[in-house]
Amino acid sequence: MAVVSTEVSDSIGTIWLDRAEKLNAMGNQFWIDLPKAVSDLESNPNVRVIVVLAKGRHFSVGLDLTESPLPLHKDQAKSQATTATRLYRRIKELQNAISSLDSCSKPTIAGIHGYCIGGGVDLVSSCNMRIATSDSTFSIREAKIAIVADIGSLQRLPQILPKGVLYELALTARDFSAQEALNWGLVNSVVENVDRLHEECFKLAGEIASNSPLATMGTKEILDGIYNRHLDHDLDRVALWNSAFIESHDLNEAVKAFIEKRAANFKGE
Repeated sequence: MAVVSTEVSDSIGTIWLDRAEKLNAMGNQFWIDLPKAVSDLESNPNVRVIVVLAKGRHFSVGLDLTESPLPLHKDQAKSQATTATRLYRRIKELQNAISSLDSCSKPTIAGIHGYCIGGGVDLVSSCNMRIATSDSTFSIREAKIAIVADIGSLQRLPQILPKGVLYELALTARDFSAQEALNWGLVNSVVENVDRLHEECFKLAGEIASNSPLATMGTKEILDGIYNRHLDHDLDRVALWNSAFIESHDLNEAVKAFIEKRAANFKGE
């Protein structure tokens, strides 16, 4: 069952995160559906701008730990190199799914409400512009689940957030508000509710869509070349890091604590 849906109206393509019953947690199907949705809209000649929105109460609570999108259970019959290679390839698949928005030739706008946690931040940081409701809550959550964020936040946010702020948010994994996100430049604007969010996203998309498609595509291509100059290298570096270090007792403890709804007890092992 698809967890991402699309629609097209007035030169604007909308990608909907469509797993409201799970707070748009990113399970295994998400990594298949997202790049396909982006590809479908990018290849549609009637679409000039893409807006990413979410159904339900929250934008996304990030990775669905109950589905374990990474192959973390080592096959004792396999070598360490084989296990690491399998992990590396899977991390690259997840990275490529998120990067489909960043590498898209058409401008992208994320409209955020409620929780935007972990993988949700990866997703919105891959969009060109972001608008949030005043009740939005963000978190670069990965340190709390004993992993290094590896699908885009640590590579894209240095171009968006002040250096000290990013270190604080990534190392504490604390929640931060829409107002803080606005103050630091993570979002372009903050609106009072979801209805206004949709209005503002489509208004911005409409202003862009009214310009020359060729000029818009060229402008995005030039800016992407500046901002993403080292992106592939940096994404590959974290994929290699996690393929070597992600398997740990701390990660197993994080997953158990999540399922049991308790605080994790990390030991650095």
